[in-house]
Amino acid sequence: MSASNQSADWDLEVFFDGDCPLCLREIRMLQRLDSKQRKIRFTDISSPSFLAEELGVSQATLMARIHGRLPSGEWLEGVEVFRQLYTSVGFGAAVSLSRLPGIAGALNVLYDWFAANRLKLTGRCESPEACRPSSPAQLQP
Repeated sequence: MSASNQSADWDLEVFFDGDCPLCLREIRMLQRLDSKQRKIRFTDISSPSFLAEELGVSQATLMARIHGRLPSGEWLEGVEVFRQLYTSVGFGAAVSLSRLPGIAGALNVLYDWFAANRLKLTGRCESPEACRPSSPAQLQP
């Protein structure tokens, strides 16, 4: 996953599943919080016009867990994306608490569980196979 965007007018691009009701609720809240600063670029990976391959990553990888990209081209994923998002909208003090050893570990475990189960939790399982977490090998670009 590469692609640098040094002249970006945003601090973070977040790649989210717009078909996930829980995900979309949080994204909409972040969009409201970011409406004046416009530091975040929001990219809906469920949009028919979105092509993951243009970014050098697979759609399955992006669907497996939240991803973010910095203007330098560096990719972030999981809880670190949320830390960057909430720092961008002015919650840096709360974010610093999320880095404490016990809290950081718990947040990572909780997010990993949610990411693996979000289709089932949001009623989007088309079949039992659709809701099985993919193996790490299947998620590589």
